[in-house]
Amino acid sequence: MKRVTLPIISLFALILAPAIVVAQERVGDFSLLDQYGYHHGMSWYDDHKAIALLVQANDSDATTAAVPEFDALKSKFDEAGIEFLMINPMGRYNREAVQEKVAEYGVDIPVLMDDARVISEALGIERTGEVLIFDPRRFAVQFRGSVEAAETAIEQILANQDVSPSLVETAGSEITYESEGVPSYVADIAPVLAEQCATCHREGGVAPFAMDSHTMVQGWSPMIREVLMTRRMPPGQIDGHIGEFINDRLVDNADIRKIIAWVDAGAPKDGDHDPLAEIVWPESKWAFGEPDMILDIPATTVPATGNGVFVNVEVKFDMPEDRWVRGSQIIAGDRTVLHHTVNRLDFPGETGRRFLGGDGNRDKADITAYIPGDTPDMDPPNTGGLVKAGSTLHLNMHYTPNGRETVDRSQLGVWFYPLGEVPEERMSGRCACVFPNTWTTIPAHDPAFEQTASIVIENDAHIHSYLPHMHFRGKHMRFYADYPDGTSEELINIAKYNYNWQLSYTYEEPKFVPGGTKITAVAAWDNSAQNPANPNPDRNVDWGNESWDEMFFGAVNWKDIDQSGEEKGQRVRSF
Repeated sequence: MKRVTLPIISLFALILAPAIVVAQERVGDFSLLDQYGYHHGMSWYDDHKAIALLVQANDSDATTAAVPEFDALKSKFDEAGIEFLMINPMGRYNREAVQEKVAEYGVDIPVLMDDARVISEALGIERTGEVLIFDPRRFAVQFRGSVEAAETAIEQILANQDVSPSLVETAGSEITYESEGVPSYVADIAPVLAEQCATCHREGGVAPFAMDSHTMVQGWSPMIREVLMTRRMPPGQIDGHIGEFINDRLVDNADIRKIIAWVDAGAPKDGDHDPLAEIVWPESKWAFGEPDMILDIPATTVPATGNGVFVNVEVKFDMPEDRWVRGSQIIAGDRTVLHHTVNRLDFPGETGRRFLGGDGNRDKADITAYIPGDTPDMDPPNTGGLVKAGSTLHLNMHYTPNGRETVDRSQLGVWFYPLGEVPEERMSGRCACVFPNTWTTIPAHDPAFEQTASIVIENDAHIHSYLPHMHFRGKHMRFYADYPDGTSEELINIAKYNYNWQLSYTYEEPKFVPGGTKITAVAAWDNSAQNPANPNPDRNVDWGNESWDEMFFGAVNWKDIDQSGEEKGQRVRSF
């Protein structure tokens, strides 16, 4: 059964019992995916005067009656700085049914799907067919009531007048919510934080503070609530409606409801012990214990200021015989400046090759690159790649100066199969990529510019993972399959891409695709001023190595079912 996952909830969202949010009461920022899986964050609309939300439910006559009038308001005020959206508070996890219903309405208005119902409860939504007007700068509800009354409220907002009346009775179907008591820190909260957060939030971890006691998480509880509600944490979350992945970074709805309710109650402690204080972490800094081989990557002095620093270095596999690799990991010497590496493994005698593109040799090991936010993984059992004695790993190290001069001394760790053991199976992969010769310039101020790239998996195979790569303007990336029988399917939706967290999303169970399947990656960039990471919205953006330029890599890694066939591509995991 597919796990129901939580959309984002508001900053001061959950309350222990339902109550109407009166006009001008601050609700907080929130984000939801719409019926097609596109991300909407309320703060992104802070250049608008207001957001109008119509409460939608498929079986609601009140909604059906209100939609034409709401669409008429959209036609009248859309260009005046009012954003028009619908919100479905029913929690039925029925995107496709909502898509069909909106098609029946005959309108082009996104429906925010509140599968967990926490945002709707925070907004005080009580009836279908009612309209809420939300201030995306103060995160407050300015009006609630009928469509007819909403028109007057919008006119008052556009005229910078107080909204009056701010509450108008409506007669749609009643919506109710279940209330919850205060969850237990020991039984409900600490186990979730330990599993979902503490791996990074620990002493010496990559996160800015350690979740190592109740005292710590209680002190940080407002921040914990805020990052959950704006979906900033856990980082790298994807669309939980599509596929089952071991690292989807999603927290169950019930768990987030409990965390927010616990925070709103003051983050109390119960019980006679503290589970977070009892966690014992492995002593090794390496993901899988001490590697069989540790190689020092040549040190690089990174200046305090300047543009991105790109340095090419080499690491020699000085070993007496060839070895088969199970896994690898690069640990940054100074992770505040090392942004990523691009790797290329050359066997003895190979020269003149470029970093990107691979050489099609499936036997050759893929040495995992250092990528923001990603974690290393071992190859599946009986699967691996070869490193010949005397091979050279070429690394293009990309550094970003941080205001102080520093020296990066990164290391490479490699785990081998036992001497003499040769794994029988190989991974394959290709990149649905756009390079400079086929790149289309991203126009200045375009909030959702798209490009596509496709590859074909020629043999019956099991797809293992997807890895998206863009730069600061990256908005989302979606992968689709077109099968030989004419059917199609969406495979994964990275609905809110984050340059700082570029993960290789791996299936819980590898996905079978028949030979001849075309995989298409659809990437979008937000080059508008509303993108807070955008270095310059006035610039037309082309392909380039610098982070203020852009790229489009959509890597797909798979394993051919028939391993006796010809080589069809080397795994792509080294950007």
